Amino acid sequence: MRRRAGPLLVLAAAVAGCTVVGPNYERPTVDSPPAWRIDYAQSADVANTLWWRQFDDPVLDGLIEQALRDNRDLRIAAARIDQFIGQLGSTRAQFYPQVGYGADASRNRASEATLPPGSDLYSSLYSGALSASWQIDLFGRVQRQSEAAQAQVYASEQGRRGVVLSLASSVAASYVLLRGLDRQLEIAQATERNYADTRDIFAKRFRGGVVSQVEVQQVESQYRQAQAAIPSLEQQVAALENLISTLLGGNPGPIPRGKTIDALGMPPVPGALPSSLLERRPDVLQAEQTLVAANANVGVAQSLYYPTISLTGVLGLSSAALGDFLGSAAATGSLAAGLTGPIFTFGAIEGQVASAEAAQRLALASYQQVVLQAFRETNDALVGTEKGRQAAAAQSRRVAALREYARLSKLKFDNGYAGYLEVLYAQNELFVSELAAVQSQVEAYTQLIAVYKAMGGGWVDQAALLAPAPMSAASGTAKN
Repeated sequence: MRRRAGPLLVLAAAVAGCTVVGPNYERPTVDSPPAWRIDYAQSADVANTLWWRQFDDPVLDGLIEQALRDNRDLRIAAARIDQFIGQLGSTRAQFYPQVGYGADASRNRASEATLPPGSDLYSSLYSGALSASWQIDLFGRVQRQSEAAQAQVYASEQGRRGVVLSLASSVAASYVLLRGLDRQLEIAQATERNYADTRDIFAKRFRGGVVSQVEVQQVESQYRQAQAAIPSLEQQVAALENLISTLLGGNPGPIPRGKTIDALGMPPVPGALPSSLLERRPDVLQAEQTLVAANANVGVAQSLYYPTISLTGVLGLSSAALGDFLGSAAATGSLAAGLTGPIFTFGAIEGQVASAEAAQRLALASYQQVVLQAFRETNDALVGTEKGRQAAAAQSRRVAALREYARLSKLKFDNGYAGYLEVLYAQNELFVSELAAVQSQVEAYTQLIAVYKAMGGGWVDQAALLAPAPMSAASGTAKN
């Protein structure tokens, strides 16, 4: 049996993998813009650092690190990688012979009507065997399946990097917004207290006949305006705390605070060539690996047109008596080669090929769309960062002007040169402007965070080290 198996195995090894059906993957040509609409000097160091630490707020650092450790979406992404690594291992196993074993023992009784008189009605049978089977990958079906499975592993890893990117950005942006709402709430509460003092003064003046009922109601309206803003801001703070708690992987609850929004640092704006996004944005890389898998699946479908060759062998022992089971006379064996292929499938294979080719075109269009989206998001974030800083600076100057306007109006009123209506208008404008100025600060920070999210960078890999790793990677069985 071994003399016959040798030539067959040599022949199989010689022809295996000689022909790989289906298109080889080539990265699509992407028409990237030559530069960003807002151009910043390129700085790889800035793009590759854990940028949120440049806010100089240890509390924010701790929140992001906690989110990277405990967020449920990251645990899902890590488990998804393990799932695809398992599928890859199963697919690659088809390259090699599958070896198994079997054993059986039976005790049988025959019918008396079928045996001569005096025959033993009972018989025993003992058998054991080692088996091996191998399907030769003559036309590259398994190779294409392996390519597709490997691409799915890469895509799932990029999906995990994408979750890391979104999570860090979301926690940072939510924390900045929370500190902005805290500041707006402080402004509203301080304004309410100030207006309450003014209302008490006007109530006394009214009782003394100094001011009219009209002016008292004007002050009352002003006080109620500030008072009405407080519950809305408190509700927004609570909702945002609950959101951040969920991002941290915990139940809704209060969130610790660090520096005020006025004291937060401002990270520098990273710059890079547009083409570099294709090499580091997780969603772009994930879309490309999905395209690689779809391209390989075309070859898998096309391989169905061709025959498959399989080898099977069995080597074992079989005996009717347990004492003779290990004797040489009990040896059994077989070796077989099989060839199967389609003749008439009435469009079944054509349909699978057409479906795989359509999926490849879909993946290509999706990849191109993701690339365009990446360019748009980065341009939007860069423009938003510059214009947001300009708007915040303008709002700050407006607050300073309105604060002086309110002071002068109050001085004129106290000296009898103006009615309280002018003071009321100035203070209301100041209140609204102070809230808007804080919102402009938040927007400037948010746009800067969006730049780091849009550009990706090496910081994603650094942050991923803090996140739960796939079990296969932790045990050293990750892809190679």
